[in-house]
Amino acid sequence: MKKLLLILAFCGAAQAEPNLVVCHARYALCAASPSTPTGRYILVNSTTFQEAVSVCPVLTGKSIGDRNLIGSCKPPAGKDTVWSLFSAVTEYPQAPSWAVTTATIRTFVSTDAVGGGMANQWSYPCKVRPQKVNGATLADCLGPMNESPWNGAVVPAGAMIGTAAPVGAFNPVGGNFPPIK
Repeated sequence: MKKLLLILAFCGAAQAEPNLVVCHARYALCAASPSTPTGRYILVNSTTFQEAVSVCPVLTGKSIGDRNLIGSCKPPAGKDTVWSLFSAVTEYPQAPSWAVTTATIRTFVSTDAVGGGMANQWSYPCKVRPQKVNGATLADCLGPMNESPWNGAVVPAGAMIGTAAPVGAFNPVGGNFPPIK
Protein backbone atom coordinates (compact mmCIF):
# COMPACT_ATOMS: atom_id res chain seq x y z
CA MET A 1 0.00 0.00 0.00
CA LYS A 2 2.92 2.37 0.72
CA LYS A 3 4.19 1.86 -2.85
CA LEU A 4 0.74 2.70 -4.23
CA LEU A 5 0.59 5.88 -2.15
CA LEU A 6 4.06 6.87 -3.37
CA ILE A 7 2.95 6.40 -6.98
CA LEU A 8 -0.20 8.45 -6.39
CA ALA A 9 1.85 11.19 -4.71
CA PHE A 10 4.08 11.37 -7.81
CA CYS A 11 0.97 11.66 -9.98
CA GLY A 12 -0.14 14.67 -7.97
CA ALA A 13 3.21 16.34 -8.53
CA ALA A 14 3.26 15.85 -12.30
CA GLN A 15 2.85 18.77 -14.69
CA ALA A 16 -0.02 17.13 -16.63
CA GLU A 17 -1.72 14.71 -14.30
CA PRO A 18 -3.07 11.39 -15.49
CA ASN A 19 -6.79 10.99 -14.82
CA LEU A 20 -6.69 7.86 -12.64
CA VAL A 21 -9.33 5.14 -12.79
CA VAL A 22 -9.44 2.02 -10.58
CA CYS A 23 -10.35 -1.11 -12.52
CA HIS A 24 -11.42 -4.56 -11.30
CA ALA A 25 -10.78 -6.92 -14.21
CA ARG A 26 -8.09 -8.73 -16.23
CA TYR A 27 -5.05 -6.60 -17.06
CA ALA A 28 -1.43 -6.97 -18.09
CA LEU A 29 1.21 -5.97 -15.54
CA CYS A 30 4.37 -4.96 -17.39
CA ALA A 31 6.32 -3.55 -14.42
CA ALA A 32 9.09 -6.20 -14.60
CA SER A 33 9.20 -6.68 -18.38
CA PRO A 34 11.89 -5.77 -20.91
CA SER A 35 10.89 -4.15 -24.22
CA THR A 36 11.94 -4.61 -27.82
CA PRO A 37 11.54 -1.88 -30.46
CA THR A 38 9.11 -2.93 -33.22
CA GLY A 39 10.53 -0.65 -35.92
CA ARG A 40 7.23 1.24 -35.98
CA TYR A 41 6.19 4.52 -34.36
CA ILE A 42 3.36 5.53 -32.03
CA LEU A 43 1.78 8.97 -31.65
CA VAL A 44 1.05 10.16 -28.10
CA ASN A 45 -0.44 13.64 -27.61
CA SER A 46 1.02 14.86 -30.95
CA THR A 47 4.53 13.55 -30.15
CA THR A 48 5.94 10.62 -32.14
CA PHE A 49 7.76 7.90 -30.21
CA GLN A 50 9.45 4.69 -31.24
CA GLU A 51 7.06 1.79 -30.50
CA ALA A 52 8.11 -1.15 -28.34
CA VAL A 53 6.55 -4.51 -27.50
CA SER A 54 6.70 -6.08 -24.05
CA VAL A 55 5.55 -9.54 -23.04
CA CYS A 56 3.63 -9.13 -19.78
CA PRO A 57 1.72 -11.45 -17.42
CA VAL A 58 -2.05 -11.16 -17.36
CA LEU A 59 -3.55 -10.85 -13.88
CA THR A 60 -7.06 -10.34 -12.54
CA GLY A 61 -7.97 -7.90 -9.78
CA LYS A 62 -7.64 -4.29 -8.76
CA SER A 63 -5.47 -2.10 -10.97
CA ILE A 64 -5.02 1.56 -11.89
CA GLY A 65 -5.17 3.08 -15.36
CA ASP A 66 -5.04 6.50 -16.97
CA ARG A 67 -8.59 7.33 -18.09
CA ASN A 68 -7.11 9.84 -20.59
CA LEU A 69 -5.68 6.86 -22.50
CA ILE A 70 -8.07 3.95 -21.82
CA GLY A 71 -11.36 5.79 -21.46
CA SER A 72 -12.83 3.16 -19.16
CA CYS A 73 -11.94 -0.23 -17.71
CA LYS A 74 -13.64 -1.97 -20.64
CA PRO A 75 -11.00 -3.97 -22.60
CA PRO A 76 -9.66 -2.46 -25.82
CA ALA A 77 -11.45 -3.34 -29.05
CA GLY A 78 -10.66 -6.76 -30.49
CA LYS A 79 -10.61 -10.37 -29.42
CA ASP A 80 -8.57 -11.43 -26.38
CA THR A 81 -7.38 -7.95 -25.42
CA VAL A 82 -6.52 -6.30 -22.10
CA TRP A 83 -5.05 -2.99 -20.99
CA SER A 84 -1.58 -2.76 -19.50
CA LEU A 85 -2.28 -1.24 -16.09
CA PHE A 86 -0.48 -0.67 -12.78
CA SER A 87 -1.07 -2.71 -9.66
CA ALA A 88 0.35 -2.83 -6.16
CA VAL A 89 0.76 -6.63 -6.26
CA THR A 90 4.26 -7.64 -5.25
CA GLU A 91 4.37 -11.23 -6.55
CA TYR A 92 3.51 -12.14 -10.13
CA PRO A 93 4.90 -14.16 -13.07
CA GLN A 94 8.14 -12.71 -14.45
CA ALA A 95 10.37 -13.50 -17.42
CA PRO A 96 12.20 -15.55 -18.41
CA SER A 97 10.59 -18.57 -16.68
CA TRP A 98 7.24 -16.85 -15.95
CA ALA A 99 7.28 -18.37 -12.47
CA VAL A 100 5.67 -16.25 -9.76
CA THR A 101 8.44 -14.11 -8.25
CA THR A 102 8.59 -11.24 -5.78
CA ALA A 103 9.10 -7.94 -7.58
CA THR A 104 12.23 -5.98 -6.75
CA ILE A 105 11.89 -2.26 -7.38
CA ARG A 106 15.08 -0.56 -8.53
CA THR A 107 16.24 2.57 -10.31
CA PHE A 108 18.62 3.11 -13.19
CA VAL A 109 19.81 6.01 -15.32
CA SER A 110 18.66 5.79 -18.94
CA THR A 111 21.23 5.99 -21.74
CA ASP A 112 21.38 6.34 -25.52
CA ALA A 113 23.01 2.89 -25.76
CA VAL A 114 21.05 0.05 -27.39
CA GLY A 115 18.78 -1.36 -24.68
CA GLY A 116 19.51 1.53 -22.31
CA GLY A 117 16.18 3.32 -22.69
CA MET A 118 12.83 2.59 -21.10
CA ALA A 119 9.31 1.88 -22.29
CA ASN A 120 6.05 3.21 -20.93
CA GLN A 121 3.51 0.38 -21.02
CA TRP A 122 0.98 1.98 -18.65
CA SER A 123 -2.53 2.19 -20.08
CA TYR A 124 -1.72 0.81 -23.53
CA PRO A 125 -3.44 -2.07 -25.39
CA CYS A 126 -2.30 -5.68 -25.22
CA LYS A 127 -3.16 -8.85 -27.14
CA VAL A 128 -3.45 -11.97 -24.96
CA ARG A 129 -1.41 -14.92 -26.24
CA PRO A 130 -3.32 -18.18 -26.81
CA GLN A 131 -0.82 -20.43 -24.98
CA LYS A 132 0.17 -20.21 -21.32
CA VAL A 133 3.82 -20.48 -20.31
CA ASN A 134 4.58 -22.17 -16.98
CA GLY A 135 0.94 -21.63 -16.03
CA ALA A 136 1.06 -17.88 -16.76
CA THR A 137 -1.22 -16.15 -19.23
CA LEU A 138 0.84 -13.65 -21.23
CA ALA A 139 0.09 -10.68 -23.47
CA ASP A 140 2.01 -8.70 -26.05
CA CYS A 141 1.72 -5.03 -25.14
CA LEU A 142 2.60 -2.11 -27.42
CA GLY A 143 3.67 1.24 -26.03
CA PRO A 144 6.06 4.15 -26.55
CA MET A 145 9.79 4.13 -25.89
CA ASN A 146 11.12 6.90 -23.63
CA GLU A 147 7.72 8.52 -23.00
CA SER A 148 6.91 9.81 -19.53
CA PRO A 149 3.84 8.20 -17.93
CA TRP A 150 3.36 11.40 -15.94
CA ASN A 151 3.02 13.98 -18.71
CA GLY A 152 3.65 12.35 -22.09
CA ALA A 153 6.95 14.20 -22.56
CA VAL A 154 10.08 12.66 -24.06
CA VAL A 155 12.31 11.11 -21.39
CA PRO A 156 15.90 12.09 -22.25
CA ALA A 157 18.99 9.97 -21.75
CA GLY A 158 20.33 10.56 -18.25
CA ALA A 159 16.91 10.40 -16.57
CA MET A 160 16.36 8.43 -13.36
CA ILE A 161 13.94 5.56 -14.11
CA GLY A 162 12.03 3.33 -11.71
CA THR A 163 11.34 -0.28 -12.74
CA ALA A 164 10.82 -3.79 -11.40
CA ALA A 165 12.68 -5.32 -14.37
CA PRO A 166 15.92 -7.09 -13.45
CA VAL A 167 19.33 -5.54 -14.01
CA GLY A 168 20.34 -6.17 -17.61
CA ALA A 169 16.77 -6.13 -18.97
CA PHE A 170 16.63 -4.54 -22.44
CA ASN A 171 14.70 -1.23 -22.37
CA PRO A 172 12.87 -2.00 -19.09
CA VAL A 173 9.27 -0.97 -18.64
CA GLY A 174 9.23 1.84 -16.13
CA GLY A 175 8.76 5.51 -15.59
CA ASN A 176 10.90 8.54 -15.00
CA PHE A 177 10.64 10.40 -11.73
CA PRO A 178 8.56 13.53 -12.34
CA PRO A 179 9.67 16.92 -11.15
CA ILE A 180 8.26 17.77 -7.72
CA LYS A 181 7.15 21.33 -7.26
